[in-house]
Amino acid sequence: MTESAPPEDEPEQTRAQRLIGAAKNTPLPEGTYAIGAGLMIAGISAYGFQILARRGLSDEGYAALNGLWVLVFIVTPGFFQPIEQEVSRALAHRSANGIGGGPLVRRAALLGGILAATAALASVIAGPKLIDELFHGESLLLVALLVAIGSYYVAHVTRGTLSGNGRFGGYGTMLGAEGVIRMAMCLALFVAGVEEPVLYGLALALPPIGAIGAALRGQRGLMAPGPEAPYSELSSALGWLLLGAVLAQVLSYGSFLAAILLAEPNQQDEVGNFITGLFMARILILLFQAVQAALLPKLAGLAGTGQHDDFRSGMRKLVVVVVGLGIIGVFAAALVGPFVGKLLFGAENFVLGNRDLALLTAGTAYFILALTLAQGLIALRGYVAAAMAWLAGIVGFVIVCAPGNDLFLRVELAFVAGSAVASAAMAIALVLRMRRGVPDDAVNELVEHIGHEPLEI
Repeated sequence: MTESAPPEDEPEQTRAQRLIGAAKNTPLPEGTYAIGAGLMIAGISAYGFQILARRGLSDEGYAALNGLWVLVFIVTPGFFQPIEQEVSRALAHRSANGIGGGPLVRRAALLGGILAATAALASVIAGPKLIDELFHGESLLLVALLVAIGSYYVAHVTRGTLSGNGRFGGYGTMLGAEGVIRMAMCLALFVAGVEEPVLYGLALALPPIGAIGAALRGQRGLMAPGPEAPYSELSSALGWLLLGAVLAQVLSYGSFLAAILLAEPNQQDEVGNFITGLFMARILILLFQAVQAALLPKLAGLAGTGQHDDFRSGMRKLVVVVVGLGIIGVFAAALVGPFVGKLLFGAENFVLGNRDLALLTAGTAYFILALTLAQGLIALRGYVAAAMAWLAGIVGFVIVCAPGNDLFLRVELAFVAGSAVASAAMAIALVLRMRRGVPDDAVNELVEHIGHEPLEI
């Protein structure tokens, strides 16, 4: 039963005690530890993969591999993560009502299959351009891209099925196993002295299949029979969620894509060195995931109070964390970023300076802020506003990136500007949305999105 609203003149100390008590008495969202552990393993192993690939490949080969990396992590989270989230939500709803979810999963798999086929067809049509611009002539990386689209499609539908059935141990296992398998494959290639980018590309594309096997081992009853599921049961706003997810990923990797497209022929090898700096800046995402997981008990406690203003309180906590991490991250990048980068990737492979890393980290901090505000918007059903905010960020990126001659500086400034524009647009939309009123279940929705929305490194 929802707690009655406190009096308007409730003392701050009394209110603080009430919220602390709620936080203590409200359990962590189910699966927090399992999913958190899987996310951390996946994030750390992603850096291990990048470090070994950078040391094992030539400049051109590493740049080609990361052309594949960027495409994979634009297309697959953009197309399939919203489906995963909606499958999880809809299955949980069916389970709460004693209804089997097998037909729903099959419907989602069909929709995901259509999207996967569309992405694969578009990749084949654009193949010559991709091979020339992103893959540096490594035509077999196109094959690796097609394999990745298929494997991540199946993986995201499986994740949604696991979480929707409450099998969070399996979900966390799947996240962690994918990272461990990828790291093991990359390590084997590195030790063997392999210098073919396509084999590293397959080490990126294939692990989700092995992770599915590890996660489904011993699982029963995931596809219980039930009534047929119309597409509307997945979400009437799925199209906007898909658009927003794709635009977010494009902005996330926009600096690398722009560097590739704008580089002169004699600068192509430098692009491989640029992405090492981008990955250094994205360590902030790994840190944010850890802190965000630590905040979940407090947010869950707010959800337990059932008060409208607690959604605002939860959003303020998240924003403060992002801003604090961003400030610390920018200073750390400016002071010791190049030293750490050379230590991890090798002095000969890391050429970015303090300014470059500070700007990339600032752009990452603004991007995380935009993501956080987007989670709040989606919790309030602001799907269209979130997608339009991401679009505004991309427009800002393009405008700032257009002028200038310094390749790295222009894409770094564009990343900062685009992410800042997206953050501002999200903030304005969220404030306007909150002024219309906040539903009682808004904090629950926010906790659900945070707990089951992995951020790709």
